[in-house]
Amino acid sequence: MESASSRLADVNANIARACKPARRAPAEVTLIAVSKTHDAPAIRPLIDAGQRVFGENRVQEAGAKWPALREAHPDIVLHLIGQLQSNKADEAVALFDAIHSLDRPSLLTALARAMDKAGRQVPCFVQVNIGDEPQKGGCPLANLPAFLAEVRATAIPLAGLMCIPPAGTEAAPFFALLAKLAADHGVTGLSMGMSGDYETAVILGASHVRVGTALFGAR
Repeated sequence: MESASSRLADVNANIARACKPARRAPAEVTLIAVSKTHDAPAIRPLIDAGQRVFGENRVQEAGAKWPALREAHPDIVLHLIGQLQSNKADEAVALFDAIHSLDRPSLLTALARAMDKAGRQVPCFVQVNIGDEPQKGGCPLANLPAFLAEVRATAIPLAGLMCIPPAGTEAAPFFALLAKLAADHGVTGLSMGMSGDYETAVILGASHVRVGTALFGAR
């Protein structure tokens, strides 16, 4: 069975390889190890192998397992990559170092209030509903310019844009569209790409890739 260190080395090598045709430095890409549904014993081997940036989908799950892990490894950086309910804003601001799912005015208000109360500014990516899928979270494409203006009117640091392409489709056109939207709106960060398509995302400009299965192994 492949070890956590060899899986991590493989993913980092793939990122470096994808950077070459794009004339990018591997250091420009942050690898987020998606540790949702994995317990501490499953996460520790990746930490031991040198991985320090992790992503979680749920505030409650992250709150149950990460405080103890971070006590042992204070340099760990934690990203919230799943949908966030406005009533969990205070907990999210206390726990996470970045939030990838800012997608609506009510959540913007809740996060701004939570950050002001905590005296802590957490960088946020605006999630874009890149495929205009009614069942999926994310700011609708038509609303993006107005919503970005709202975000910029607050003290919340705008980290960039995030997307999840429609399942079962070629991801590249959606990644290219997100990169164009970011350029059009003067945003640099691009959170895009998962285990099946992170190399494509890197070629198209991803600053953050969210990789789970390729690092933790198939279930």
